[in-house]
Amino acid sequence: MKVILHDLGEKYGGILAAGCDLALPADGKYAPCQGCFGCWTKHPAECFMKDKLQKVCRVIGHADELVIVTENLYGGYSAPVKNVLDRSIGTSTPFSTYRGKQMHHTLRYGKHDLWKVIVYGDITEEEKESFRYLAERNALNDGYERSEVYFLEDLSRLEEVI
Repeated sequence: MKVILHDLGEKYGGILAAGCDLALPADGKYAPCQGCFGCWTKHPAECFMKDKLQKVCRVIGHADELVIVTENLYGGYSAPVKNVLDRSIGTSTPFSTYRGKQMHHTLRYGKHDLWKVIVYGDITEEEKESFRYLAERNALNDGYERSEVYFLEDLSRLEEVI
């Protein structure tokens, strides 16, 4: 299953929906993670908050390919996208294991194929390096075999890289 997490709004909905099984808008119409870890322990992979991200752990956990479309924010994800990623911590468990000779949380849904990040907006070379490193580390931590990062000055090429 291919999931696209994005902060683009409705204008690009058709392009995104055509390129995936599920488009998940990071529109800010949800609460931020409270850090209670209930999605790890009390009710696995389900947030106690009853909003549209209540089951986001399961959606992202079943994604073989996760595509994140985000505006550059100083070499990191936009706030709405980061919020959704924070709420998806339940894709792993509180237990630890070794992956890539490093300790990481045990995956609740197993391995995945591709963590792809598409970054748009003004971006410096240093911010590009930060994004490459961030995507690589996120992919390893969340059990993805590989990561890719694309930088777009504007969204005219979005359909090509989705």
